[in-house]
Amino acid sequence: MSSIQDSHFDLFHLPARFALDLQALEHAYRTVQAQVHPDRFAAAGEAQKRIAMQWATRANEAYQTLRDPLKRATYLLSLRAIDVGASENTAMEPAFLMQQMEWRERVEDAGQARNVTALMALLDELREDERVRFERLGVLLDTGADQPAAEAVRQLMFLERLAGEIAHQIERLEH
Repeated sequence: MSSIQDSHFDLFHLPARFALDLQALEHAYRTVQAQVHPDRFAAAGEAQKRIAMQWATRANEAYQTLRDPLKRATYLLSLRAIDVGASENTAMEPAFLMQQMEWRERVEDAGQARNVTALMALLDELREDERVRFERLGVLLDTGADQPAAEAVRQLMFLERLAGEIAHQIERLEH
């Protein structure tokens, strides 16, 4: 272990890039946890226990961030001093805004019709769109196109929220 202030990537000795070997991340996480888990310090003094808890918490946070592609992208951009600005920067390309409106209308129509099949089809469509966008995001991030990557992250955040809303509607309609 070096510093608790190291980047998440440094903590796990992984390259700071979007394309990440998830098995290597899992292995690195388990290795770090084995070194810092508070149970290993049960007989230690209070200060050592507190430090172990901080490291374990830090490792968990880093792992959760790097494991999730959207969080990983946002984190990578933050390391480059790029704020995604999801709450205040809602500017997006017009084609995506039109697509948003179409998706929202389809969700509303299917929900009002209680059409679970249509909602499931839309959810599948969104997941495929997400997959394609994540591939593009990886290229943008790994080639240093940070501003377009930030917009791609905002778009993916919208897709994630919408997919969550659809999944909630499906669950509600099925029960």
